[in-house]
This record gives sequence, structure tokens and C-alpha cells, in this order.
Amino acid sequence: MAHGETVPMPEVHSRRTGIASVLRSQMRNIAPFLTLIFLSAFFAIASPSFATIDNVGNILTQVSVTGIIAVGLTFVILCAEIDLSIAAIANVTGIAVAFFTLQDSYVNIANVPMPGWAALLLALALCALLGAVNAFGLTVIGIPSFIMTLAMMQIAAGISAMLVRGQIAYKVPPLITTLGSSTIAGVPWIVIVAAIMLLLGHLVLTYTRFGRYVYMVGGNREAAEYSGLNVKLILGSVMVISAVCSGIGGMLGVAHFGSAQQNEFDTYLLDSIAAVVVGGTSLFGGRGGIGNTIVGLFVLGVLNNGLDHVNIDSFLKILIRGLILLAALVINVYAQRLRAKAAD
Repeated sequence: MAHGETVPMPEVHSRRTGIASVLRSQMRNIAPFLTLIFLSAFFAIASPSFATIDNVGNILTQVSVTGIIAVGLTFVILCAEIDLSIAAIANVTGIAVAFFTLQDSYVNIANVPMPGWAALLLALALCALLGAVNAFGLTVIGIPSFIMTLAMMQIAAGISAMLVRGQIAYKVPPLITTLGSSTIAGVPWIVIVAAIMLLLGHLVLTYTRFGRYVYMVGGNREAAEYSGLNVKLILGSVMVISAVCSGIGGMLGVAHFGSAQQNEFDTYLLDSIAAVVVGGTSLFGGRGGIGNTIVGLFVLGVLNNGLDHVNIDSFLKILIRGLILLAALVINVYAQRLRAKAAD
């Protein structure tokens, strides 16, 4: 094209249409990132104490347990399933590791003290077993994941109640205490563990055959079955992964909080689902990933922390979180409709 020559109108229109199409298709990824930037800027202006290195450390620590649990949940949602038992499994695993640890004499729990390594292994075995029960119900019996994990939420809560019977335990194995409540070079170990688990989840989903299978099952389950993929095995595996991640988060959470008791992790169900969905992972499966979950974690972390800095009513904070989750769901559904329309 010669210098000074104008671009034909059809070509300009085509470029604009192409840009608009890209923006619409990537809205699920762009919206959470823009939300994070907006919230960070708003709270930095509204409160001088928000935009500090110490507070960034606080945010990272606050989202660590949610991040660990959300790793496993990301696998489940990518398969177009849901796990409502994550918080209850986190709770029962944290209680179990304390139940198998020698407690101080003033703790009125008839527990079974064991060496630290045995307590850790038994707690991990428990959460894996509960995940396997979820997997069995989903893949063998054919119970929808929503109903199966709803039942498991009650089962895990019942086990928690039987173990501690309304009492509070405090001691956990030394390794769990260190990872949950200690620091190294000023960085909390729990933040490091969360970062490692998020990285491992990303590597598995991005660079392994199993990760590709997860996306295939979530993207088009019938096509995955026709291609010879063992869909039930993949679905069962992600349910176990979700339970184990929840269990690890539960054990470290107990050490971080300083106690193990009933209903300690109730808020983590909504927080973990919100982190995955607000980050942009599709509820319909096949799209998203750990990168989206990380963005979602920061959105929730910045929101919760920032609202504390500007002294907003605690009940209003719950409402605002709910509205942001609703907005994320609307974007999620709208993005799915756009993809379906484009496919037609």
C-alpha cells in the first residue's frame, strides 16, 4: 500500500470485527484480570496501609489454604463436575491428624496418639478414601457429582463430630506445625506450599497426558469416549485429587489456625469455588486452568483484605463477595453462549 493511501472500509471493518471477536472469546480471562487491577488500585487509593509489602505478605498468607484446596477443585470443574465436600474433607483431615497426635492433658478428647509420620499418613489416607468414595459414587453408581459430594459433605462432618465431640484439639505433628505456622527467610511455609501445589497443578494440566485428558473430558465428554478414553477413570481421579488437596489444606490450616475443631473450614467451600470460577475457569468444563485460579485467588484476597482496610461493615463484605461471584457466573455463562453461537 502506497504512503498516504487510505485503508479500504471493508478491511477496517474486518479488523474491528476480528478484534471484537477476540475480546468476546477472551472475556472470561480478561474480566477477572481487569477486576484485580481495579480492586488493587481502588484500595491503594482508599487506604495508605493497603499498598505495602507487609500487606502483600498478609494477602498471600490469607489465600494460601484456599489456594491449596482450589488446586484440586480446578481439576474437578475442568471436567464439568463439582465437589461440595472440599471444606468438610479439609475439616475432617485436619481433625484426624490432631486426633492421632498426643494432646495436652487438659484436652478432653479420647484420641489415639501415634508417631507424627503415622498420624500424617493416616490423615492423608482418610481424605484419599473419602475422595475414592466420591469417585465410586460418581463413576460406578452414577450419582451426579453435586448430590454425591453433598452427601459426602455430611458424612465428613459426621466423622469430624465423632472424633472431637465438640472439643478442641491443638497439637499436630511437628512437620505440619512447621509448614502451617513457621517461616523461612521471612516467607511463611504455608505460602511456599501453596505456590508449589499451584505450580504442580499447572504443570500437570499443561504438560502431561493426564492434563490433556482432563480438558478433553470437560470439553466434549462424548468425543472423549468415542476416542477410546477411559472417562470414568479420569473423573474418578480428579475426585481423589480434589479430596487429597483438601486434606493437605485442612492439615496446614489447622496448624495455621492453632486448633482443630468442628465447622472450622465452612467458609472455604464458597471461597474455593469462587476462586476457580471468578478466575475464569468455565463451569461447563474444558476451559480455564490453574492460571485462572491464581487470578481468582488474588481477586478474593485483595477484596477481603481491602474491605478490612477501609472498615466496611462485615455483613456488607459478604454481600459484595456474593455480587462479585454472581458477576463471574454471568460472564461464565455468557462466554459459553458466545462459544456455542460461534460453533453454530
